[in-house]
Amino acid sequence: MSEHLLSRVEHCYQQAETFFKRSFVRPEVSFKLRGQKAGVAHLTENKLRFNPQLYRENRDDFLKQTVPHEVAHMIAHQLFGAKIQPHGDEWQLIMRGVYELAPNRCHTYAVQRRKVNRFIYRCSCPDGEFPFSAQRHALVSKGRRYYCRRCKATLNFTGEQRHE
Repeated sequence: MSEHLLSRVEHCYQQAETFFKRSFVRPEVSFKLRGQKAGVAHLTENKLRFNPQLYRENRDDFLKQTVPHEVAHMIAHQLFGAKIQPHGDEWQLIMRGVYELAPNRCHTYAVQRRKVNRFIYRCSCPDGEFPFSAQRHALVSKGRRYYCRRCKATLNFTGEQRHE
């Protein structure tokens, strides 16, 4: 795990403690996050998860923006409780006041989308093609039915698959 990232998490906590003049419980930090999210704060588990690929590809901005973003969620939860909005006023106060950062909800990192299989279903409409995910296709094989909203016909698997 990156010592720089762990050090940045600790620094963010120390900034918050100086600002609010109180201590905060440190979270477990993990690099077990994949996909499009750069980081996730699991508030009730007191756990931060970060995406190692996005960290490697966007290291400077990740340390500057993403780490404080996720720590701010943890601090807001400890200060204000579970009933606040994830990116609400309390979280924004911490982003602006403690970290002096714009309270941006989402990152702008380039994310490589992984290739997935699509199972092609059709109805009786001329252009009625529906690519199903593997999960939805499995539900059909267990008896679930899906219908076209236009012609109301049952969608049927064509036997075709596409790799997208």
